[in-house]
Amino acid sequence: MNANSSLTPIDPEFDYIIVGAGSAGCVLANRLSANGKHSVLLLEAGPKDSNIWIHVPLGYGKLFKEKTVNWMYQTEPEPELKGRQVFQPRGKTLGGSSSINGLLYVRGQHEDYDRWRQLGNTGWGYDDVLPYFRKAENQSRGADQYHGTGGPLPVSNMIVTDPLSKAFIDAAVETGLPYNPDFNGATQEGVGLFQTTTRNGRRASTSVAYLGPARTRGNLKIETSALGQRVLFEGRRAVGVEYRQGATVRRARARKEVVLSSGAYNSPQLLQLSGVGPADLLRKHGIEVVLDAPGVGHDLQDHMQVRIVMRCSQKITLNDTINHPLRRTMAGARYALFRKGWLTIAAGTAGAFFKTSPRLASPDIQVHFLPFSTDKMGEKLHDFSGFTASVCQLRPESRGSLRIRSADPTVPPEIRINYMSTETDRTTNVEGIKILRGILNAPALKPFVVNEYDPGAKVSTDAEILDYCRERGSTIYHPTSTCRMGNDALAVVDQRLKVRGLEALRAVDGSIMPDLVSGNTNAPIIMIAEKASDMILEDAR
Repeated sequence: MNANSSLTPIDPEFDYIIVGAGSAGCVLANRLSANGKHSVLLLEAGPKDSNIWIHVPLGYGKLFKEKTVNWMYQTEPEPELKGRQVFQPRGKTLGGSSSINGLLYVRGQHEDYDRWRQLGNTGWGYDDVLPYFRKAENQSRGADQYHGTGGPLPVSNMIVTDPLSKAFIDAAVETGLPYNPDFNGATQEGVGLFQTTTRNGRRASTSVAYLGPARTRGNLKIETSALGQRVLFEGRRAVGVEYRQGATVRRARARKEVVLSSGAYNSPQLLQLSGVGPADLLRKHGIEVVLDAPGVGHDLQDHMQVRIVMRCSQKITLNDTINHPLRRTMAGARYALFRKGWLTIAAGTAGAFFKTSPRLASPDIQVHFLPFSTDKMGEKLHDFSGFTASVCQLRPESRGSLRIRSADPTVPPEIRINYMSTETDRTTNVEGIKILRGILNAPALKPFVVNEYDPGAKVSTDAEILDYCRERGSTIYHPTSTCRMGNDALAVVDQRLKVRGLEALRAVDGSIMPDLVSGNTNAPIIMIAEKASDMILEDAR
């Protein structure tokens, strides 16, 4: 027995302990407790999701710097971004990042999952994962080959269809992009309106969609403000979890499995704190090595965004409403009474996916269009009429790492993403900006544009655009792959998401992605948890 496994008979026992009640953890808690045969403990480091702004779609802007529900991490100085630290908001409440994210439902490309399979991850091709996307979904447009109805997760059309978003779509079509009514259907390429994880104008986090219906089950116990400190082992078998609530340290035993669902930052952090990770790092912090696993925290990936801000010639933007006391009050009243209007919008109304080179098989840029503008997301909107469009490189080559700084679980980990560290990443961002500028200057948007505010006419050459990307590029909040699935020496989990070299321990969240998907990450993480739930229940037989 390892020194860190000193469980006693008084520790409560459960069949499954899930660490993290986020996009994956809430799905697992629902599915693993549904048949009534298994007892489940769900641990969440943050509080209940009672903050009112969690449930208002536009409220995500209020949660960027709300430390009660947000880990508010920072990267180390980024070498290719002029040494800037990049803010990394992550959810710390029931629902995790699905409670504070931008609500967009974008699965990624069919090719993403086929690439996972081609990397040796049997059972993770597009045809394998599509049934789980459909199982999760309650699609407002109805069921078809690509979509399901009757699942826990509401997927809805935008309630607001503002003239700027329509003009952006028309402008993109004018430049040659096809209109695409469904980014999650047969193909991703084109321009159209995003769908969102909302129901009747309210956010549908995984806490609302999955945990809500399961809360009253007698075999599911939910503990909030419960920070996982370490997984407890007997030999190489995970037997429980030690966690802290307030000043009290508690432990619980897992009869069957411990499942880590704390996300791309906190899952590898907890593994390293528990003695699973690069041996030299663990010894440096005085942690007993259970398993020398150099891949834990390796291969960190994230999407970067670079924004263009336009001055609008008409007072039709969200800026104009928020900055006008009467209009702001009326917008709040409209939402309170009817669940309609500006407060229902997500972190993107219209979107586009395009290729920066004709040699590419599928789009490598995603555009998010927003009918408002600000210097930094989550901060005050500009005092002029403005709108925003950003480029996001979908398949970055850059890789980073996550490493603990201390054996103390409350100390934030060291996060290095290494944005734009390859020539492909730099070139793709520059070309993406150039193509986006072409859309923003197309005829359909001319009646709405005064000029480009940021970066403006002073930035025109490729070298100047690249410098602007270095100066202003930031995360679009999609960290993944720190507990990567695969068969190679640095892979952390196998195709059934079991931590390689250990027993009774899995990771189920965005950290297991073999590489980053070409879209937003919430929908794929929910899919991963749906598929993992079936695997766990199959293995329990």
